Amino acid sequence: MTHRSPDAAPWWRSAVVYQIYPRSFQDTTGDGVGDLAGIARRLDHVVALGVDAIWISPIYPSPMKDFGYDVADYCAVDPLFGTLADFDALVAAAHARGLAVLLDFVPSHTSDEHPWFRESRSSRENARRDWYVWADPAPGGGPPNNWLSEFGGPAWSLDEATGQYWLHIYLREQPALNWRNPDVQAAMLDVMRFWFDRGVDGFRVDAVEHLVPSAALTDNPPDPAWRPGMQEARALHRAYTAHQPEVFDAARAMRRVAGEYAPERLLIGEAYGTLPEVMAYYGGEGLDGFQLPFNFQLIFAEWRAESIASMVEGYEAALPAGAWPNWVMGNHDRPRIAGRIGPAQARVAAMLLMTLRGTPTIYQGEELGMVDVPIPPEMAHDPMEKNAPGQGFGRDPVRTPIPWEDGPKAGFTTDEPWLPIGGAPPVSAQAADPGSMLALYRRLTALRRAEPALSLGSYRTLACADDVLVFERRHGERRLVVALNFADAERPLAHEGPVLLSTHAGDRVAGRLAPNEGRVMEG
Repeated sequence: MTHRSPDAAPWWRSAVVYQIYPRSFQDTTGDGVGDLAGIARRLDHVVALGVDAIWISPIYPSPMKDFGYDVADYCAVDPLFGTLADFDALVAAAHARGLAVLLDFVPSHTSDEHPWFRESRSSRENARRDWYVWADPAPGGGPPNNWLSEFGGPAWSLDEATGQYWLHIYLREQPALNWRNPDVQAAMLDVMRFWFDRGVDGFRVDAVEHLVPSAALTDNPPDPAWRPGMQEARALHRAYTAHQPEVFDAARAMRRVAGEYAPERLLIGEAYGTLPEVMAYYGGEGLDGFQLPFNFQLIFAEWRAESIASMVEGYEAALPAGAWPNWVMGNHDRPRIAGRIGPAQARVAAMLLMTLRGTPTIYQGEELGMVDVPIPPEMAHDPMEKNAPGQGFGRDPVRTPIPWEDGPKAGFTTDEPWLPIGGAPPVSAQAADPGSMLALYRRLTALRRAEPALSLGSYRTLACADDVLVFERRHGERRLVVALNFADAERPLAHEGPVLLSTHAGDRVAGRLAPNEGRVMEG
């Protein structure tokens, strides 16, 4: 990959990140599951989309209880996806095309099949016992406290042989590492170095908010916002399991490792929390934490112009001095944006994502306007669905394979795909259609690349009324105006500058926005 000169803005500030869920991108072995060679085969699609970096969800050896987020070996590739040689070839191919490569880093827990946990579980005296979080039963018996697993039920499982419970914020097969143990921290930081030495340009750090839960094991208080029908884990406020002070020390330690490499490598943190909690991951005055703590607000936002404007203003105001914003519409855990707000507004959402100040992340399939694909109960894979069937928590519908071509296997595989394929017209059809969602995303990324006002410029809200949000992006003397119509009806527009890009084809009426239209105009 060609990096910018040291005196230029870091490459990731003007970049667009594209998340690849490898199981569902492209299969080359005929087993119905995507692989590393498949990613390499489809890099031309990524390049044509106009993004700058790919983030690859976990590819490590794993029993796949949580589809790779239960890691059995941090320094290898699961045979399902290929080999280390395949990974090296993918990195080389991506760099040759000017693409950065980011990996998922899963530091808070391993698989229960990881050799470290097998040793830790073997006896209380084992040298690796303290590598995981163990605790005695409560005085009256049962789990040490009331902490809940994100997947339902207690966050503790009893090891009958040793008489203690192990902590698992997620599945019982995902025991929590003890980051208070210096040996654990050193081992995990060495994992980062292993992949950095292979050419990785950064990491998306998984579930970092749970990295160092309270050592006092204090009960979490009830969450008054919880209602029946919500996830069981949300019944308690995560006061003692998330965003503890030691988490931010760990983030700074990871950043120091990233800083050992020239140029400094990128760290994106996954931390769901309040705005102040998320901002803390940037670090102190020196911004010595993650460069980009993920901003998930658009995933949960009420889709109204006024709500979006207020959210953007609040986020911009909360950023520490010098911190760089970022935006994301969806990921492998959350319902797809096109299904949440409908296909017409999904085009407005695409323009919003690509024109706000900050680094955007596209989840694979968003560029096609994919919606969640219904999964028959007998085909469900996700433990979120299996543990609470029929309650709508399953993530399989957002993880379905990319439809590349027409036909029953959609060019994804020659065998039965691991999940049903659908959710959008195929890439081949959209690439040939100038009015497609794919064509719109390509135009948006091209405009963003051509206009520093969009990639690096300042942000200012100009107006927000009657379902229309209008904002300014400015870089030097160059001023652009973005107008977004959140209504399914025509709306007046005061600004009438030359139109650089519209979500709609055909003629435009001066002073009027078409229903569900977004425009980028000269100032």
